[in-house]
Amino acid sequence: MRLVASDMDGTIVGHDGKISARTVAAFQAAAEAGVEVVFVTGRPPRWLDPLRRQIGHTGSVICSNGAVVYDLAAEQVLSSHLLPASVVLDVRSRILQVAPGALFAVETLDGLLVEPGFLEPQSADLLGEFSPAPLPEALQADMEVVKFLAVARQGGADAFLGQVRPAVEGLLEVTHSAPTAPLLEMGPRGINKAVTLAAYADARGIGSEDVIAFGDMPNDIEMLKWAGSGYAMASGHAEALAAANLRAPRFEDDGVAQVLEERLAALRFA
Repeated sequence: MRLVASDMDGTIVGHDGKISARTVAAFQAAAEAGVEVVFVTGRPPRWLDPLRRQIGHTGSVICSNGAVVYDLAAEQVLSSHLLPASVVLDVRSRILQVAPGALFAVETLDGLLVEPGFLEPQSADLLGEFSPAPLPEALQADMEVVKFLAVARQGGADAFLGQVRPAVEGLLEVTHSAPTAPLLEMGPRGINKAVTLAAYADARGIGSEDVIAFGDMPNDIEMLKWAGSGYAMASGHAEALAAANLRAPRFEDDGVAQVLEERLAALRFA
């Protein structure tokens, strides 16, 4: 075990934004043992406070499903893969043909652009002030888009993904990380958590066989398959569980901490 790569939401971070004390201690113990720790999340760089404030992580974070590598200490983007505005608008039109009620937003390196109705009232309160506008009006050709989001107001995430994927296949990557909400996350073609994590590990001379990865949702599938030890959370999505070669206990039972404690104990007695 030379590198631990962990998803955030539903894996180590709860709906309340908190990380358990046991999980914090497990990551700190891994770092103290000389194990590299990197977090791999669908979140954008501006939503990484749980790592900074609760774990004290000051290293790199792979964000936006692999589209951005961010230095948390320097608060600086180290690398990024961008979606052209023209592709975003083309895909938006294609999705509207199969899901006429869909609403959209884009993550840029500078913030979030949302269409009217994309944010539910409670989300708007949490995310701050926005000036919603249709993307064809708000999205400029030179904007640095790292993630394109689509939401439906009925049905589930799996059904929405199945409806949209055939319409956008080959243009960008599409996945989801919402347990129930029909919210899709789309990024640059050929980029996912595994691709960027593999490059990160390779730059440090670490092979996949020495990587332990944790995740719980479809956007973690490629990462769980790539890692030598890919742990899906027992509380996770069925597709993530099917993709992983190992299973961690449920999030509610501090599953990641349990696995790290066992792995670190094995290292000490090896």
